Parts: sequence; C-alpha cells; structure tokens
Amino acid sequence: MNLADLPSLRELLPALPAAFRGADTLDPRGKVVLITGAGAGIGRALAEDMSARGASVAVLDIDGSAATATANTLGENAFAIPADVADRAAMREAVARVHARFGRIDVVVANAGVVPEPATIATMDPAEFDRVVAVNLVGVFNTVHPALPHVIDAGGHVVVVSSAAAFAPGMAGSPYMTTKAAVEQFGRALRVELAAVGATAGVAYFGIVDTAMTHGTLDDDELGRAVGRLLPWPLNRRITAREAAASVAEGIVRRAPRTIAPAQWEPYALLRGAINVVLDDRLTRDPAVREVIHRVEARVRAARAADQPREHGSQRARG
Repeated sequence: MNLADLPSLRELLPALPAAFRGADTLDPRGKVVLITGAGAGIGRALAEDMSARGASVAVLDIDGSAATATANTLGENAFAIPADVADRAAMREAVARVHARFGRIDVVVANAGVVPEPATIATMDPAEFDRVVAVNLVGVFNTVHPALPHVIDAGGHVVVVSSAAAFAPGMAGSPYMTTKAAVEQFGRALRVELAAVGATAGVAYFGIVDTAMTHGTLDDDELGRAVGRLLPWPLNRRITAREAAASVAEGIVRRAPRTIAPAQWEPYALLRGAINVVLDDRLTRDPAVREVIHRVEARVRAARAADQPREHGSQRARG
C-alpha cells in the first residue's frame, strides 16, 4: 500500500458510522472472560456485569484477597487468580490456569493500570517511569499475548483499556499518557491482525472515572486538584466505575473497535489532530499551567532533598 491507495476524506466520512460498529455480535452467555485488575474499580464492575450476562469470569488482580473477594460475590462460575501483569512468566501461568479450569478463553480485557506520582520529565524518578510502563504497557502485552491462541480458537474478542489520556495533554503525568497512547496503537494493530484469523479486538477509552485511583490522584492531592481544575467542562465530567464497565461490556457484545465514555470526549477524540495543535500552543503560554508545573517540580525536589539525609544516615549505620 502507498499513500495514493489511502481513501480520501470524502470516502472516509460516510464510513464513520460503520466504523463504530463491529462486524457481528458476541453473546457472553457460556463464554469465558478474563479480566485483569478485576479486584476493584472498573475491573470489578466489569466482572460483575459479565457474570450477570451469563459469562464465567477469571478475576485476575495483583491483590489476591481482592480478587478472591470479587470472585466470591460472583459464585461458582468465577475463578480468582493473584497475578502481577508486569510479571511475564506469572501471566503465562495465570492464563494457562484459566484455560485449564474452564477449557476455553473467549474474551480478554487488559484493564490493570497504575498512575505515577506527579512529576515533570526533568524531575521524574526513572524507576517511576519504568514502573508505569511495566504495568500499563508491558502488562497489556503480557496479558494478551499468551491468551491469543485461545481467543483465536474461540473466534473471540480482546479489549485493551487505553484512556482519553492517550490524546490529552500529559504535563506532570507523562508516563501515564505515554503508555495509554501506546496501548491505543497496540489495540489498533491487534484488531487488524485478528481480523485475518476470525477474531476481533477493541480499544476502550475513559475520561475521568470516579475510582480510588482518581481520588488519590486528583482529589486527595493539592496539586492533583490544581491539575483537575485545568480541565474545561464538559471534559471534567466524571462517570462511575459501573458506567465505565457498562461501556466496555456493550463494546464486547458489539465487538466494537472502540468505546469511549463519557460521550463528551467523543468530539475531542475524533478531532484531536486539529485540537491538539491549538491546545498545546495555548498550554505553553498559559500562566496557570506554568504555575502548576513549577509547584510540581518544587514539591518533587523538596521530597528528594528530605529523603537524602535519611539515605546518608542509613549508609553510615551500615558502615
């Protein structure tokens, strides 16, 4: 394929409605759905939704007790497995255990994710960057890759959870935005590849979801609240974990190539190429944004300076 083969804008616009629909539907009844990060928040709400639709659910979470608690509420057709998505060998074993238990895997939802401590790229701890990449990006690969043979055999569906953060400004939280943008591209590639073998995939995008992670990032932190105030209406509208899960569940049934919730983010998602050129320019000149960045950097440096005396003291004690 070369550039001359690409469809024109005039050809693309009539195709948009069909692009939001899957080729056919997937009935969850009797199917096996594997969900990571299912011990709490969106993952737990999705596990409950899929179970209510008649699916057996594999509940994976790094917190084994949370995974067990979720599975216990769902009954005998749920299977709890403690697993760290950043651990490739552990995820291979977890997928094998799910297949051994149920004999099939029809749907995989790579939902597990973490957020970084607020920091600019200049002040960021490299280990924090690596941690977020390991969970949010490598963890998606570790979840999906070992399950693909089973999903393909079943003619099933994969959902990778990205975020509206994939195309939103990333200042003071670039590891999260970077990984979510990468997950979007992973999901797009996967959908095209799976179409050749009779399976499907989709990307899920959320705006701000009212979860414990959101509270810790935006509500319980002074600078997080300052960042949150930079979001204009209606992009600052929050949805519940159940609303987010319902969006994913409906996408699974429709084999949707993409789902986005809340709907207020849809125009931004579709027009991001133009919007972000203007938005980035405005953000670079916004005094409020500069003030938040300076405050983030000052706090990171202060915390690092406070840690150094303790580190030196421990070294003298060991000496």
